[in-house]
Amino acid sequence: MAARRTNLGLLILLALALLTGTVAFGVGVPAGRAVVIAHGVVGAGLVALSPWKAAIVRRGMRRARPGRWASVALAALVVATVLTGVAHAAGWRVLGGGVTTMQAHVGAALATIPLGVWHVVARPAPVRRTDLSRRTALRAGRVLGMAGLLWGAAEAAIQLGSLAGRDRRFTGSHELGTDRPARMPVTQWFTDTVPQIDGDTWSLTITDANGSRRVLGLQNLEPAQRTRATIDCTGGWFATQDWEGAPVRDLVGDVGDARSLLVVSHTGYARRLPLRDLDTLLLATHVAGSPLSPGHGFPARLVAPGRRGFWWVKWVTEIRTDPTPWWVQPPFPLT
Repeated sequence: MAARRTNLGLLILLALALLTGTVAFGVGVPAGRAVVIAHGVVGAGLVALSPWKAAIVRRGMRRARPGRWASVALAALVVATVLTGVAHAAGWRVLGGGVTTMQAHVGAALATIPLGVWHVVARPAPVRRTDLSRRTALRAGRVLGMAGLLWGAAEAAIQLGSLAGRDRRFTGSHELGTDRPARMPVTQWFTDTVPQIDGDTWSLTITDANGSRRVLGLQNLEPAQRTRATIDCTGGWFATQDWEGAPVRDLVGDVGDARSLLVVSHTGYARRLPLRDLDTLLLATHVAGSPLSPGHGFPARLVAPGRRGFWWVKWVTEIRTDPTPWWVQPPFPLT
């Protein structure tokens, strides 16, 4: 395969890997399995093209070209991204020092973006009219076929080898702490730390569609409903628990013309949810029959079935119905 076409193919696969990985990160329903599989197949495609790319790299290393080491760094990051992705899929969850394979996978993938942009500008692989041919389509089909076989072989090896990854969820996450909340990892988004909140002085502000406010204490949130739901963290783990608390529908009452529900944490972290979720949301104060621990959201956290963990706001202090559409926010929290 020509060097230019190999580089062009790798560029397309890298873009698809970032796209499918980003979408898979946010999907919490079984329909997202197709995206996760596509992400795996695209990663296998990078492996399938590696022999041709290795030959290009060997030729390039014989010449002293500006930016050569930036290209080497990009290649190393791509290799690290693929290897950590495979390790996570196989069930190797923690690398060491508290860093998980999923964190390393995502971190390496994000680090490829600026170097990838630089590489596109410095080493362009323009599309030519001859690339849009039946012959090129057949070659692309062969690469995708090889990628599919590689992905299938890896999945078969995980199953036949009885590796820990054989039981991972459709999102790719591994079970950790089901019905044993103390075993669930304590995670939060980037800049948050676990606050120490006094349940006797904690309060929850409910703002309805008319702007009216009610302030509730923990004593007003005696568990009234039990929901069995799975929290699936983007850190690569999931756990199914019995959550107990107050239905959010009962707390907010009439939503009027509101278009979203804003849930705010003691730390300032917030997520805006669509009103169509309202009937499934629970403001949990207990899990598995015991009060929440500080690390898992005491005094109250949101339980949002079918959504990934970053929607499950912890240490909730405010719930507000709002006229702003739910999608007017970054797809993933920035802080």
